[in-house]
Amino acid sequence: MIRRPLSYVALVIVLPLGTLMVLAALAAAYRGSDAALALLVVGLVGWTIMLVHNLRQLVIWARQPVGTPVPQVEGLWGRIFAEIGDRMQSECEVKERLSAELGRFQQAALAMPDGVIYLAEDDTIEWMNPMAEQHFDLDRRKDLRMALPGLVRQPEFVRYLAGREYAEPLVMRSLRRRERSLQVQVIGFAGNRRMVLSRDVSQLERLETMRRDFVSNVSHELRTPLTVVCGFLETLIDGLDDFGRDEVLQYLSLASEQSSRMQRLIEELLTLSALETGAPAPAEEQVDAQALVRDVVRDCELLSAGRHEVRLVLEGGGELLGSHKELRSAFSNLASNAVRYTPAGGHIEIGWRSGAGGGEFWVADDGIGIDSAHIPRLTERFYRVDRGRSRETGGTGLGLAIVKHVTTRHQGELAIESEPGRGSRFTLRFTPARVRPA
Repeated sequence: MIRRPLSYVALVIVLPLGTLMVLAALAAAYRGSDAALALLVVGLVGWTIMLVHNLRQLVIWARQPVGTPVPQVEGLWGRIFAEIGDRMQSECEVKERLSAELGRFQQAALAMPDGVIYLAEDDTIEWMNPMAEQHFDLDRRKDLRMALPGLVRQPEFVRYLAGREYAEPLVMRSLRRRERSLQVQVIGFAGNRRMVLSRDVSQLERLETMRRDFVSNVSHELRTPLTVVCGFLETLIDGLDDFGRDEVLQYLSLASEQSSRMQRLIEELLTLSALETGAPAPAEEQVDAQALVRDVVRDCELLSAGRHEVRLVLEGGGELLGSHKELRSAFSNLASNAVRYTPAGGHIEIGWRSGAGGGEFWVADDGIGIDSAHIPRLTERFYRVDRGRSRETGGTGLGLAIVKHVTTRHQGELAIESEPGRGSRFTLRFTPARVRPA
């Protein structure tokens, strides 16, 4: 369709109208009425001049920027100008709304946590968001209009894209970052165009690995004491009349110890689960720090049963803001670990110190110590430096994981110092906001 300028349109309209005016004047002259002819000619000339003037105004206004006020014209032409102005304003508003919607859509796509790539029919990139750049190591400044299979040269991805079978997503490793796993899904739209969606599933894979390890560890930890309990019970059931009272009591005592170990493991699992899943923290209390530490020392002495020298150090009092139950659990875990991993005759120091810099609780011993290579992993669930020794002493492998989570929930810091053969020192430090002077 050929678009003509408005000046050309005006000329095409004015000339036929002028011709009609001349024909009308000739008809009046033919009838012999000079006065009528004169009036008619004057009227037609005046009407023609007004018509040309209004058309010229329309042409000038139409060439102005969008939003220029409509010329003030009276009569029929005023209504024409108003109608055209209203239509142009309406179309302008629609265009602005569509532009705003498109802008919001693009902003949403740019902010998406998943990668998005639009492909043309020939697999060239039409558009991508920043996350797709990271996932596929692309650059929007130079890779647009380039073929995606030529940029992402991973055989499994090229086969997946060319196979046209997109019912199941593809999981693949990033070429440059092998620790990153991507889940890729292709969706067809607008004819033969396609949209490539990518998602980083590295964390999900790590969580799945942790879940499998957790189930395996829990099963193993429960199987051993359960086997012992079942074995003792079966022995007693099969030959109760063959055992004396002392032997029966010994078997029942050993079975009771293993049952307590399983119960302790389950309780610590429930505690750790509540801490790791972000369960709401209990109502904060003003915990008497010295009283809490004294209780922990008494428990430590009972567990030691006189095999160790336990020393209490208190330097300042005050109140520790937090959950008494969780803090007691963390402090007790550190104290019981010191008892378990310090040979008989060893020394254990448990203390509390408070001042302007906050407060700290510590447990120090001169036990077997820990090699520095193991320290970064001590707070992992079920991580043990010596599995055999830990089970012999009744450890569950969850104590330090609980300590770490409790400390974090109380905005504290866990510090570990240890040397093989010379002992260990575990310190929980709390900020001044958590410690109130006595």
